[in-house]
Amino acid sequence: MSTPPAGTTEKRMFSRNDYLAPLPIPTGEKPCDVLNTIWRKNEVVLDIGNYSIGSAVMVMWPGVMLFLGLAYVFDDADALILGACIMALPIFWLIQGLFREVPLPIRFNRQRREVCVPRDNGEYWIVPWETVTAAATQQSSVSQAGKATMGLLVIGFENPDPHATEDNKHFSLGFNCGGGTTAMALWECTRSYMEIGPEAVPESRVGIAPYEETQIGSLIVDLRKGEILSVLWGVFCITFLGTYLAEKLQDWKLSHPPELPYPDITEWSKPIPPEEWAKRSPELEEAIAQREAELAGRVEAQS
Repeated sequence: MSTPPAGTTEKRMFSRNDYLAPLPIPTGEKPCDVLNTIWRKNEVVLDIGNYSIGSAVMVMWPGVMLFLGLAYVFDDADALILGACIMALPIFWLIQGLFREVPLPIRFNRQRREVCVPRDNGEYWIVPWETVTAAATQQSSVSQAGKATMGLLVIGFENPDPHATEDNKHFSLGFNCGGGTTAMALWECTRSYMEIGPEAVPESRVGIAPYEETQIGSLIVDLRKGEILSVLWGVFCITFLGTYLAEKLQDWKLSHPPELPYPDITEWSKPIPPEEWAKRSPELEEAIAQREAELAGRVEAQS
């Protein structure tokens, strides 16, 4: 499956596609894990997952609060009935998702410059890092309510088996991060890990956080410091955005991120001597050098 070269941007009236890989050249954005996709990180491997029960809660919670508020303000039970009809199906999907197993992550091995891609049939692919595709996509729509923009980071993988069936040749993973620079910053978490090292990307934030970093803990810390605006913002997030419930459900499901259940991959994930590490291809070396020169020129032009 061919894609435009990395660094290419396609703009239309209501859409924009930024192609980021292959080859994985710098985007110019700082790595930012906006969706908590980093589940595990060490010197050898990076596990990237696409399970965010917390985001689902924060999408639905304002709707629930809206209908509860309307019912209270207007003292009208019909608002509750209307809310139940609209929100019942999303809440059912949320509850159903809570009792499903967490999908296995994609594992990136920086020493071997390979990617392990688990598949639903219990198999897995080992894909060369430099063949991975990535694109930031944005779609806009205009209505009476104004302009709405949605976007994704899409990362794609090709089955290395030349005899694979047509329905088993391609696999892609989409991250609802809004597209554009946000998607580039999310992609940089993976690209920077593979091309620079683990120190270049954020630590994993899934699992049980220290108390002072939790919703309630941070509120108490801010209250003790007398930071009233931060306290009010925290109360707003907990009350109207559902961040406390989102945090607790996310902790429940990802307190221990799933491991890849393949003995061969356990061995593949172990460190190897530095002299055996895979190297960048000459094509990628040249592409990165050109991109870094281009980014440096932009900085000089702005200063």
